[in-house]
Amino acid sequence: MWQRIHSSGKRLLSVAAWKIRLVFWSGAVLVGLAAALFALASNEANHMFNRVLAHSPYIPFILSPLGLVLVAWLTRRYVPGAQGSGIPQSIAALELKKHSARKALLSLRIAFGKIVLTLLGLLSGASIGREGPTVHVGAAIMFSLGAFVRFPSHYLDKGLILAGGAAGIAAAFNTPLAGIVFAIEEMSRSFEQRTSGTLLTAVIFSGVTAIAVLGNYTYFGSTTAEMPLDLAWLAVIVCGVVGGVLGGLFSHSLIWAMRRVAPVRQRAPLLLAAACGLGIAVIGLASGNLTYGTGYDEARQLVTGTGTLGNAYPYLKMLATAVSYISGIPGGIFAPSLATGAGLGAHVAEFFPGTPVAAIVILGMVGYFAGVVQTPITAFVIVMEMTNNQALVLPLMATAFIGYGISRIICPTSIYQELAMDFLADTRLTK
Repeated sequence: MWQRIHSSGKRLLSVAAWKIRLVFWSGAVLVGLAAALFALASNEANHMFNRVLAHSPYIPFILSPLGLVLVAWLTRRYVPGAQGSGIPQSIAALELKKHSARKALLSLRIAFGKIVLTLLGLLSGASIGREGPTVHVGAAIMFSLGAFVRFPSHYLDKGLILAGGAAGIAAAFNTPLAGIVFAIEEMSRSFEQRTSGTLLTAVIFSGVTAIAVLGNYTYFGSTTAEMPLDLAWLAVIVCGVVGGVLGGLFSHSLIWAMRRVAPVRQRAPLLLAAACGLGIAVIGLASGNLTYGTGYDEARQLVTGTGTLGNAYPYLKMLATAVSYISGIPGGIFAPSLATGAGLGAHVAEFFPGTPVAAIVILGMVGYFAGVVQTPITAFVIVMEMTNNQALVLPLMATAFIGYGISRIICPTSIYQELAMDFLADTRLTK
């Protein structure tokens, strides 16, 4: 016993151990700061696009194609590896064995480019989110700081990437518990006990930093909506099944489309980006200008009961998100998927008269989100934290697992794992 205590004391006072701790702690603070500034800039980019859009609904027919062409060119020219969400890159980096191969996906240059190019995408009207890119940025920052600690790369790399990803999602949504759960559930399918303390401290430091900049807010506002028990079970089944089917179809279709257009992206990337930009403008016009950007404002309206969007909104938002991702520009699907789920919930709520609409909206959000990303625990935890609603914990949990189960039938492997395989298959990363 005394020998164990002595050994623990030596590790606690070890200079090398403290160097590692300082890297993780300082990295988490930087991730929190980057996430907070990214959030502020993303909101401003959304608002700037909407101010331009107010002049004419036809402006995106010029702005979106030209904007996406510019972003696609900059991505390929200066930061290859920054395209898409960034979560697949982070997962792929965990699987790669060579430190040099990981650096091709995680670097400070890619982190900076990811932020700038995602903002340009939002300024162009793309239906993308900043949360997946924030995971990529967090993982890249933490991984890059590992160079300051002289230890074998295999000793630190995985812990740094996991901690950076967890800190990124926690700071992006102001949901610290969801950050830990997401790192365990999605980014590392084989979670190791010795990494748990690292994740906890990174999330705490990152979360505190983000709160210091942004304040202690709830992502989609607060709601106290509850449901009568005699109606809750039926709403849970409907939202879980509908969310699972549509979420699974979205993921399966996006994986298929990304692989089908891969040769086109290699031969004519700018032409593809222009076509996708035009598609985004057409969908935006058909939706009444509701499908551009993150979907944050639209989802917030539905959750707080301050607005309605129409039954076509979730399906058009789903299509706009897929087209934006296929274009190859940096940008995530987290926020657009949550907005789509909120719209689905609002549509389903029409079949439950007398039931609080906000409650069905939240169930639709978690059902669809779980269907898309196939991380049911993360889904109900993140939605619960984002809406500050503990009254629906059990219905949220049940809806998430139903959505997940249905989605797995349609899309057996999660979208992030599938897309990560494409990065792993790239021979340039394994040399």
